[in-house]
Amino acid sequence: MPTYSVLLVEDDAHTRTRLARLIGAHPQLDLSAAVGSCLAAREALARATTDVMLVDLGLPDGSGIDLIQEGRRAAKPIEAMVITVFGDERHVLSAIEAGASGYLLKDGDSAYIGESIMQMLAGGSPISAPIARHLLRRFQPPASATLDGEATVPGLTQREREVLELVAKGFSYAEIAGALTMSVHTVTTHVKSIYRKLEVSSRGAAVFEAVQLGLIRLQK
Repeated sequence: MPTYSVLLVEDDAHTRTRLARLIGAHPQLDLSAAVGSCLAAREALARATTDVMLVDLGLPDGSGIDLIQEGRRAAKPIEAMVITVFGDERHVLSAIEAGASGYLLKDGDSAYIGESIMQMLAGGSPISAPIARHLLRRFQPPASATLDGEATVPGLTQREREVLELVAKGFSYAEIAGALTMSVHTVTTHVKSIYRKLEVSSRGAAVFEAVQLGLIRLQK
C-alpha cells in the first residue's frame, strides 16, 4: 500500500495541531512537516520530497497561493489542496488558477481530510459543498430575494455572532464556553440556532455563509 508525504501549512496553532493529528492517523499519509508560514513551508520543501501540500491561504508572511504556484513548478509537481475559511469567489478562482486541485472549508469536524487528500491523489477534485453551491448561484437569480430586489439576510443575535466568530477560529465548544463564560450546553444551543438560521449543517458551511452575508469578518 503506497504512502504519500504531506506538508501542512496552517498559521493557527490550534487548527494546525488538529489537522496534523487527522493526517497522521491516515494509514497512507505521512506528515512530513506542519508549519505556520510561507518561509517555513519553503524550508520544509527544500529539505524533503513532498507529494501533497495542504495549505491555508492567509499566512502571516504571504499567500498560500504563491506556495501552490511554486509547488506546481517543482521538478516533481506537488498536488495542492486548500483548506481555509475564505470561500469567496476571488479566493477560490485564484487558488484554482494557481494549480490547486482541491478546495475545502475549515470545519471543526474535519475527519474527512485524509480521504479528501486520497481522492485528490486519485484524480478527483474535492471541493466543499457550500463553495460549489456559491459558484452555481453565480449563474442563477437569488432564490431569497425580497420584492424590492434585496437579499434576505438571516438575523443572528450578538451572542450568536460571538459564538460563530470563535467557531470560525477553530475553538472547541468547551473553549468557547470558557471564553464567553457560559456552559457547553448553552454554546451548543447557540450553534444549533446559528445552523437553523443559516440553513446549514456544519461548522465550515456556517462560517462560509456568514462571511458571504457579511455577518462576520475574518482576518486574512
